[in-house]
Amino acid sequence: MANKLKMLSAVAAASVLTLSLAACGKDNNANNASPAESPAASSSTANGGQVNNGEKVTITVQNIYVDETTPTAKGLKQVVEAYTKEHPNVTVELDTLNTDQQKQKLKTQAAAKTIPDITMVNPAAQMQPFVEAGLFAPLNDILDKDGLKDTYQSGLLDYYSFNGNVYALPDGNNIEVVYYNKDLFSQAGISSPPTTFDELIDDVKKLKAKGITPIAIGEKDTWTGSFLFMNILLRTNGGPGFLQDVLDGKKTFEDPAFVEAVDAFQQLVEAGAFPEGATSIDANAGANLFKSGKAAMFVIGSWETGAIDGSTVGQAGNAAAFQFPTVNGKGDPNQFMLAPGTAFAVSANSKNVEVAKDFLHFMTSQWPSIQFDLKNAVGQPQLMKGDLKAAGYSDLAISVLDLFSKVNGGDLAFDNTMKPAIAQVHLTSLQNLFVQKVDSASVAKEHQAAYDANK
Repeated sequence: MANKLKMLSAVAAASVLTLSLAACGKDNNANNASPAESPAASSSTANGGQVNNGEKVTITVQNIYVDETTPTAKGLKQVVEAYTKEHPNVTVELDTLNTDQQKQKLKTQAAAKTIPDITMVNPAAQMQPFVEAGLFAPLNDILDKDGLKDTYQSGLLDYYSFNGNVYALPDGNNIEVVYYNKDLFSQAGISSPPTTFDELIDDVKKLKAKGITPIAIGEKDTWTGSFLFMNILLRTNGGPGFLQDVLDGKKTFEDPAFVEAVDAFQQLVEAGAFPEGATSIDANAGANLFKSGKAAMFVIGSWETGAIDGSTVGQAGNAAAFQFPTVNGKGDPNQFMLAPGTAFAVSANSKNVEVAKDFLHFMTSQWPSIQFDLKNAVGQPQLMKGDLKAAGYSDLAISVLDLFSKVNGGDLAFDNTMKPAIAQVHLTSLQNLFVQKVDSASVAKEHQAAYDANK
């Protein structure tokens, strides 16, 4: 696992660079506003064949696209409508949950071996137990069909591969950035985004003094706080690799870099950075605080770019983005938290494996063109070519893609790196910091104890 994670961090940096070049490149042909890297968007019935021998069948697609206004949710519904029109004998039911709910439900279903026909899973360490338990079907066959595999960014599918088989197809490949509301910054007298953590704390206080929520978050879904925290650790560690060093036995969680990161995180809490009752706000509601203009900043993956563009803030032209600042003079702003996307997997125990695979092939074949047209090319896992300006993309989208071009390495999320039992202690421990101050050294000891008990 340790060596694989080292390889994956390097691949992630290379992948985002590939995406930046592919999405922004100018194409001089007449169709230069459209994605150019998609296989034929057709299924096995395109030439008159029938899935399931034409007999009626229902498949369930579990997903995390709860906000129906987002390009991902709209895109999934478009795919379902197109597929069922072409396959009138197939009914596709969507089981839509927020991220934490879906993770918990999937664990319960896995224990009972009742995983739905298609589900979603996170890469690397998070999906490994499902693969080892034989719960997912290999997808090599649909990747080999119609050149689908070649549409994915080089190396990206390694995050979802074990023993030569690919077990899930990702919905994105992202970096974490800080979105901000230019108008709210101006109201608070902030002329430019912070480049240091001290400046960030000062800006939080200025925003708070104006009655503006500084940073949107929905910590009821515990991954949100962790994702922000890991930016800080990436800086206090002086670069990527802290969790890898723990796995390799070179460091422990009681290392000064980790304690310093907890200290800095608690500074944000004490400065009033987050909304009141953050632990009772889910991720979707937290995101909407920013999108509706009620919060000044949003620290999240670049997958939110399309949704922000379509929001109140985006439509008013008030949204922009910047890199997470240095912390106590440490870190490189061009090193990012790397976020290979949640991915679609097919249940090995499904009674309709071939139908589920056919649907997934149909979906991923169409996904690049659908998302490009929905102004959601940023953070996509598949290669695209097109002139974003000509296609009507926003300055925000183009600027975020420019940040992709600056990537000089980074880290994966905590729960994509550590075993689930260790990750759960981490998530609960950080959530607790939103409601009470805790000695940072004791937080570090708690993490180390969890690691020692679950190596």
